Amino acid sequence: MDLPVLNESAHPRLQKYSGEKTKAWSARVAGMDAFVFVTPEYNFGTPPALVNALDHLYVEWNYKPVGFVSYGGVSGGLRSVQMTKQIVTTLKMVPIVEQVTLPFFNKLVDSATGTFDGGEVNDKAARTMLNELVRWTNALKVLRAG
Repeated sequence: MDLPVLNESAHPRLQKYSGEKTKAWSARVAGMDAFVFVTPEYNFGTPPALVNALDHLYVEWNYKPVGFVSYGGVSGGLRSVQMTKQIVTTLKMVPIVEQVTLPFFNKLVDSATGTFDGGEVNDKAARTMLNELVRWTNALKVLRAG
């Protein structure tokens, strides 16, 4: 999705969006009950595109759990996730503990076919994270309702 630039005049908590792209982003996020953010590490932190996507909205993120799949070099994107968790909690989101971390992710891609194979360990981590995300999604349902 082509994300809008931050050009709204009103604070996101007011939901007085003027841009069509912001309105579409708002509708898309509002329609979701939970999220899995797949993110690299960018200069030891959260990628600017993810910060921009988060900063555009407020109410639409509230009371929704978020899981993370991070990738990068030696840290596997962990520093990005830690920084992003601080951001999402201010949006009243619940970052879950379970996550998938892919250090040196390029070694998990077959250079001939471009196919990604995370292996059994990462598959298990993904299943665990998704199961926990479902639990939190159900638990937070009452708060999302109003």
